[in-house]
Amino acid sequence: MVTCFLKYVIDANKIAEFEHYGKLWITLVDRLGGQHHGYLLPSEGANNIAYAFFTFPSLAAYEDYRTRSFKDPDCQKAFKYAQDTGCILSYERSFLRPVFAGA
Repeated sequence: MVTCFLKYVIDANKIAEFEHYGKLWITLVDRLGGQHHGYLLPSEGANNIAYAFFTFPSLAAYEDYRTRSFKDPDCQKAFKYAQDTGCILSYERSFLRPVFAGA
């Protein structure tokens, strides 16, 4: 199992647009074989940082998802939406493996 953790720097004036973008991707990741765990939007503290994380059974499954996402029309619309609105200024992607109690 591998979890992709994303840290976004977003335009603080376009949080609604970023939230819409996030809702698009939750459905898309789930449809393409992952399990999305949601987005975390600014509340207190920094007003331009957001997070997301989702899990795939393996790094190979994630790589397959990435390949398919670049060809999927709905994914392309989501990418274009973020570009057109300018809601994402930058992002960092990290891959993590979970540790569970007793495992």
